[in-house]
Order: sequence, then C-alpha cells, then structure tokens
Amino acid sequence: MTTNVKTIPLAFGSGILELDIPEKNISSIILPSELEIKEEGASLIKKALENPIKSKRLSDIVNPDSRIAIIVSDVTRPTPTAKILPPLLEELYIGGAKNENITIVFALGLHRVQTEEECRQLVGEDIFEKIRCIQHDRKRCRHLGETSFGTPVEVFEEVIDSDVIISTGTLEFHYYAGYGGGGKSILPGVSSEKSILSFHSFYSKLFEGDPLSGRTDSPARKNIEEAARIAGLDFILNVVLDSKKEIVDAVAGDLIGAHRKGAEYVDAMYKVPVEPADAVVVSCGGFPKDINLYQATKSLENATSAVKSGGSIILVAECAEGIGNKVYECWNRECRAPEDAVKRFKNRFEFGGHKAAIVGRTAKKFKLYLVSKLPEMESRNAFFIPTKSIDEALEKVLSENPDAKIHVMPNGGWTLTVKQ
Repeated sequence: MTTNVKTIPLAFGSGILELDIPEKNISSIILPSELEIKEEGASLIKKALENPIKSKRLSDIVNPDSRIAIIVSDVTRPTPTAKILPPLLEELYIGGAKNENITIVFALGLHRVQTEEECRQLVGEDIFEKIRCIQHDRKRCRHLGETSFGTPVEVFEEVIDSDVIISTGTLEFHYYAGYGGGGKSILPGVSSEKSILSFHSFYSKLFEGDPLSGRTDSPARKNIEEAARIAGLDFILNVVLDSKKEIVDAVAGDLIGAHRKGAEYVDAMYKVPVEPADAVVVSCGGFPKDINLYQATKSLENATSAVKSGGSIILVAECAEGIGNKVYECWNRECRAPEDAVKRFKNRFEFGGHKAAIVGRTAKKFKLYLVSKLPEMESRNAFFIPTKSIDEALEKVLSENPDAKIHVMPNGGWTLTVKQ
C-alpha cells in the first residue's frame, strides 16, 4: 500500500528545506491566524503616529531645539527599521525637529557590535548618510536609580542626555519578558552590563514556574517598564510582523498603554491553542530567527506546549553564526547532562548559561533533535540529537512510533502554542 506524503517547505536561514511527511502522521500544521495585508506598512505606521495611545503626538512633544534619541533594534532582530524610520522622521519634522539634533542608537544589549555595513542596511542608506547613527556602549552608562525588583537602572549616556527618547521595535512573544517591544529597548537594550545581568538573573527565581511567554504580567515586563520610566522613555513606536516579516499592525504612544494594545494584536494572530501530539517539527521561520542557537532556542520554547511529555521535538535552525554566545558555549561544554545545567543555573546565574538551562529543562521532558549547520559535537553538547536532514530526524521519530501524530510549526519564532 502506498503512503500519501505531504511536502511542507520550512525556512532554514535564507533558504528552504523540505519536510516530506506521511499524511497519516500529520496531526496539524500550526500556523498563525494571519490577516490579509490590506494596508501598506508605512500607512499603518503613519496612522499609529497620528493616533498615539495615552500620549500626545510626537510632533507636539518635540520642538526645533529638541535633542532626540531614537533607539532601534540590532541585527539579531527582524524589526524593519528602514521602513519604520521615514514616517517617524516625518512626524518629528512636523514638530520642527532638525536632523542635526537627532541621534539613532542601535540597542545592542550584550550582543556583538555591528559592522558599518549592517548599520547602513538596518536604517537605509539615505538615513545613515543624513542622521548620526551610533551603537550602544555599555561602558558609557549612568546610574539613575533602582527598580522595585532591585535592578540598577544604568542607561547609555547618549540616550539619557537627550530631551526626547523614542523607542522602536517589534512586538512579539518573549520567553521571559512576556513580549518584546515597549521599554525593552531601554532594559536590556541600552543598559549597562550590570543592569542587564541583574535583569536576567531574576529569571533564575522564576525558572521552574509557569511559562512567561505571552504574559503581560510577567515580573520581567514590570521590571522593564519601571526601568524605562526611570530612564524617561517618552514614546514608543512598535510594529507587529507576519511570518513573511511584513508589517501588519503598528502602535505608538505611551510605553505601557501602546504596548498592551499591540500585545492584544499579537495574541489574536500568534497564540494557537493545540492538543499535544507525539512530536512537533518546528522551524524558527528562517533568518534572523535562526542566526545562531542562542536565538533559535526561543522557537524551541514556543513549541513545547504542542508535545506530550516524553515526546520529540525536531528543531530546524540553520545557526550560521554557531552557538551565538560564549558563556552558552562554555556551559554546553561543561554540563554533561541536562540536569547539570538546570542545577547550575538555579545555584548560580550566569548570562548565556540560562539558555543551557532552558534547553536542559526541555531535554528532561522531551527528546530533542536538531537540523542545523552546527558541528555534531556542538549539537550534542547542547543536549540535542544532531541530524543531517529533516528526513533523518523524522525517520528516527517514526522508527520508534510509526503511528506518531506530529504537529508541524513552520513559524516557530512567531507562533506560541498553548495547551487546549
């Protein structure tokens, strides 16, 4: 008897891998409830800027003498900064803002410094030439106070020396802060190493609790917003993207009010209730979500609710830039078993090590396969079973259970599964 096979394309870096899966094994293809794009991104941004939430318009906030800092995402984020900036600048010009008083600041957090070419590409050639663009320097931060969570608020001096601070970014799920966007470009975006490490160390206390992704009541989100208020963040402009990285919604205004409105939109599109299956095949959705394993683990987290305990997860992530964090790499080498990473993290927080603990916690519950460009040993060290192709990984799952029911998640970086 011939088995009907379905071919499902899955993004892998900037390319595509094909999953050939027997139809009888498909439980469902988990896709976001994406709406048809009826309006240009620029138009959505313009509307958001003209109708800010719980805030005056930017054109009413600035004047010809205002020194303005615009915080933008770095290369590890899919934020379409080059599309966001032109309508934002237009709004500032209405208020009389001058190019020579505007500084664009790339929020690096603890990420690597970008090349000039990357900076040019992110903001667009024209804007790069006419407006000063600088990268966050975590050694040039000033202490402004502390949040109620005990996190020191130490922010890049170029940002806090501005009269008006504007934050841009993408609103999407975040494993710890509930959602990205909002004040996250301040903490951790343009904060000192001490602030960032304090912010992340708090996660070890919440590690064994309920998942925090997709929750606006995440303690980390509250910590972020306290820090952003202390730093004087005046205005946010966040976009929501679909899986093709097209802008489908935009919110502007108050750092909490506008953020919550955007979060509602993200939920409606990307929270997908599922019945757990025997296995899930999850692609991050391609570059930059799978630029390295550090970023790709977010998609792994988003898929866990789709699998029965003891089931299998096949993560499809190119990881062209390797592991992506030296500490994460070090923990992977030093922790022999998943339990070691979890125990070590609970006893001693180290930024980067939290990723080893997250994967370790997941590996204790599920069998993890990885389809990537990582050397086999690096995959094994990170608690994954390395496979050379999706077909090989699927074969391994089906050899253990030929009748396995399998979910497929083509956009794991965007989609959050929640148990039905």
